[in-house]
Amino acid sequence: MEFFYKHSLPLLLFILQLLCFKSIGQALNSNVTALLVFGDSTVDPGNNNNIRTIFKANFRPYGREFANHTPTGRFSDGQLTTDFVASYLGIKKYIPPYLDQTLSIQELVTGVSFASGASGYDPLTPTLSNVIPMSKQLDYFREYKKNIEPAIGNQGIENHINNAVFVISAGTNDFVVNYYTVPVRRQSYNVSSYQQFLLQQVKEFIQGLWDEGARKIAVCGLPPMGCLPIVDTFSSNNTFTNRSCIEQYSSVARDYNQMLQTELDEMQQSSANHGAKIYYVDIYGPLFDMVQYPEKYGYEEVNVGCCGSGYVETSILCNQASTVCTDASKYVFWDAIHPTEMAYNVVFKDIRSTIDLITSGSLINKSSSSAKSQACRWMDQWWMGMVWIGMGWIGMVCGFGWV
Repeated sequence: MEFFYKHSLPLLLFILQLLCFKSIGQALNSNVTALLVFGDSTVDPGNNNNIRTIFKANFRPYGREFANHTPTGRFSDGQLTTDFVASYLGIKKYIPPYLDQTLSIQELVTGVSFASGASGYDPLTPTLSNVIPMSKQLDYFREYKKNIEPAIGNQGIENHINNAVFVISAGTNDFVVNYYTVPVRRQSYNVSSYQQFLLQQVKEFIQGLWDEGARKIAVCGLPPMGCLPIVDTFSSNNTFTNRSCIEQYSSVARDYNQMLQTELDEMQQSSANHGAKIYYVDIYGPLFDMVQYPEKYGYEEVNVGCCGSGYVETSILCNQASTVCTDASKYVFWDAIHPTEMAYNVVFKDIRSTIDLITSGSLINKSSSSAKSQACRWMDQWWMGMVWIGMGWIGMVCGFGWV
């Protein structure tokens, strides 16, 4: 009996944890072949390192929390949300940039990012910064397919692309860098018509991916743009004494996101019979929640970045000469535009249920998926209670009491 008692308790705990991990890690058992990423600096792991632009992040203090403290070109102190997604899917630990010439064929096959910092849906936006347009990113994807075909085979390439997850994250630069900064688009569009213009660009880009075989597509909405430190700096009347989110910009983001959701829902419904999964990914919600309720996440600074003054520094203005905060995990923003690794991880956890929807074999109710994740978090917090319940159960079965 003593042997049974000593060895059954660990087994029971293992089973309890397994029940939880089965829900959380369901994507690990999916048939996802690759993670392919498009967009701007929120998902650029270093493509801008390889082009002639000043918008780079391949120098310190960027990458301070990354493996070996390496500045990879990611516009953050560490990993991006797409890195966490890749790890969650069991594909790889980090998503590399497509333009990295040292990538092995295996690295290419399992997924890359074509994204370029400072890019956007509006063709004018990347032109202003001399970065990679969305149209060129799509061209690179077509090139990518040709490059991996010898390793997969003619028949395998279609299945590979059909079962890859595609992530698109762009749009912020179209407003912050382009529309509200350069007067060109404002001469032809008001805010509403410009939003419609961008949505048309999004639809055409998705159609381009669809024509190339993409079937699992996640499209990220805009963040609360008014909460970006650089927007606060240049748009607030109290830049230094009373920093807070600028509602004008955040309301534009909310309206755009609502319209984007509607468009994506229509695209999903019209193509569902062809195996399409086109989903809106909410990044506004988790970022806004972090800014409004920092104590929930352990943040101490939400209106400035960790690098330099935190008011304007980004890219080359955040450099080795900049003073940097001691603990970036206490900050929502790494520089004046981009979130910290900690914040990107919070976003990942929040959108995990959407990733499960895209990678699952059938459509799942989102609230149900979210409830499962919440239940698992509850189990992790209260596992000691389960230990004692398990000990009592074993005691009844084996005929002995508490010890």
